[in-house]
Amino acid sequence: MGEFEVHRVRFFGLVPAGVRCLAWHPRGGRLALARIDGTVEIYNFAANYFQEKVIPGSDARSVEALCWAAGERLFGAGLGGEVTEYDLARLCVARSVDGCGGPIWSMAANSSGTQLAIGCEDGSVKLFQVVSGGIEFERNLDRRKGRILCLSWHPSGTHIAAGSIDVFRVLNVSSGQTVQRIMVNYHVQKVKRECIVWSIAFLSSGTVVTSDSFGRVQFWDWEQGTLLESHTVSTSAVLSLAVSEKEDSIVVGTSTGATYQFQLLPVKMGSLEKRWVRTKPFQHHTHDVRAVAHSSMALISGGLDAQLVIRPLMEKVQKKGYDAALRKITFPHRRLVSCARKARLLLFQFSQHLELWRLGSTDETGKDGEVLPLCRMPEHLVQFKSKGPEHIYCSCISPCGSWVTYSTASHFHLYRVQYEGDSVSIQKVPKVPKLLLPAYQLQFSSDSGSLFVASARGSVHVLQLLEPGGCKHLHTLRPPSGSPEAVYLLASSTDGHWLAAVGGDWAIHIYNLKCFKHHGTVPTYTCAVTALAIHPLTNNLVIAYSDQQLFEFSIPEKQYTAWSRMVQNFGLHKVWLERDSPITHITFNPKNPSHILLHDTYMFCVLDKSLPLPDNSALLMNQSTLKQLPETARQRQLHAFKICKKFQPLLFADLLDENCLVMVERPIMDIKTQLPLPIQQKKFGT
Repeated sequence: MGEFEVHRVRFFGLVPAGVRCLAWHPRGGRLALARIDGTVEIYNFAANYFQEKVIPGSDARSVEALCWAAGERLFGAGLGGEVTEYDLARLCVARSVDGCGGPIWSMAANSSGTQLAIGCEDGSVKLFQVVSGGIEFERNLDRRKGRILCLSWHPSGTHIAAGSIDVFRVLNVSSGQTVQRIMVNYHVQKVKRECIVWSIAFLSSGTVVTSDSFGRVQFWDWEQGTLLESHTVSTSAVLSLAVSEKEDSIVVGTSTGATYQFQLLPVKMGSLEKRWVRTKPFQHHTHDVRAVAHSSMALISGGLDAQLVIRPLMEKVQKKGYDAALRKITFPHRRLVSCARKARLLLFQFSQHLELWRLGSTDETGKDGEVLPLCRMPEHLVQFKSKGPEHIYCSCISPCGSWVTYSTASHFHLYRVQYEGDSVSIQKVPKVPKLLLPAYQLQFSSDSGSLFVASARGSVHVLQLLEPGGCKHLHTLRPPSGSPEAVYLLASSTDGHWLAAVGGDWAIHIYNLKCFKHHGTVPTYTCAVTALAIHPLTNNLVIAYSDQQLFEFSIPEKQYTAWSRMVQNFGLHKVWLERDSPITHITFNPKNPSHILLHDTYMFCVLDKSLPLPDNSALLMNQSTLKQLPETARQRQLHAFKICKKFQPLLFADLLDENCLVMVERPIMDIKTQLPLPIQQKKFGT
């Protein structure tokens, strides 16, 4: 693997926002997730659960509910009182309509996706028609006192169940009238506190399922107004509930971090009578589970601890293996850190500000694994604060450290940074070109003379940076056939000759920067691109996909390299392909041209192309484990993949020079110490 001096960075104070709501699209195989800071994320389950789209939040916009309607259209609603449609191609808000009922607590679409129902603070349920240009207000249903906290349509679309405080109602959609009103705490003696109906589901059989703040999951016959079954699953609140498409399984989430599965099972073998049985408890979260979803193959939950947990249904899995693995996603599948190699600076991206740090240094040398004392401590140089409510989409620092840029939904900012001893001066570039915003990815050229701005419709803007502090627009690169999708990944060559751009349609376009012409397209592949980089000596484009496959494409020759064809013929190791965290960064070591350096959240790897690929019988070992083996055993394990798992969770890794690495970690326990205290549970024997 070679020896590197490693700067181990643990002062990136990122705290991911908790999960507020989920929306599963069964036919599209995608999951929409909204966080408490208003960020909306789209996960593609078919592309190995990759986070393929992110729409940054805004302090002016909360998201209390998400739902899919009219096919692939995504709608959100929140306490701002507006119903918002998201543009999933341009990754921004497409349009908003005032709900005219105060804060919106809940929203649901009918089974055909043609109507939306919203539950408002003023106690009203409002219907909207989904049309080609947005949504149109249709009418109000019967209004009663008390905010509508949850909604569910009957699969036939004839009735809506609406949960509130102490009560839920069933409304007839055609007449708009309340046809049933049921008190959920009627059977509880001497009730001294409110019972909040947090979640509700309307089954095709006519059964209404509710979860409430008393820790109960209850099943009701809405026509008779009677309680069929009641299950107390927690001493605290049951906050969320979701039903499978076949209506034979339910998952619920509680404020203790536990999730439970209910299954509809026969009372006895061969019997036609069935009952709901609590079958499986899970404790994958530490805090409130505010959102759950139920796909045909998995139980999905999102908590205040910021974790998205996907637990496969074991009875649906044919054999033990990759598909049966539990997945926990905490960190974004994109980079929030950029590095100025020459200046040894790091730029950290938060939701509304950037932090610029100078790395520490040492004069000491030592043995492998030894921690060296610092002669200069890491230094926080400056903070860039974004004005307004909009969150930052992307940011970057130039290799020389003299330029910093970032973009929000409506503003593009460029700064000139100068260093004089220990002092830092910042000058904002006043007249930046008017671009089609937002920018989705920003990258400087290796000589810090140009800035590439990834934009909508597959376009990339090329800006020339001017001394002492200015810029001008040189050209806009566009794919020849056009594209409706935004560009989300960029890679430029060290010699300034080539630029590769990846859009939301997963097509990789290569441009010649000398003549600003489209050079070619990499052959299409069935998965999303998670990282790519251009080798500084060969101009080969190395591509990592969400299914963990690696390709190498020769840009000058417009074809896959011989090594890439060998990899596809031989196949990558089974353990490598079964990793559940995508590669987020690729770089190279100029001292060893055959080395490719790449990492995901839990692993740093040096891929040596000069060594043979391991077959599935070989052990894909961590380097620390390999060092404990005798020399003869180590020689038998000699192959291309040199893996290090010492640094976790790994948010960023890059080569500062041929002998020096920087690793940015964010320990999970550091995040948990900044969360509110969880509800304490009594444990046996304590």
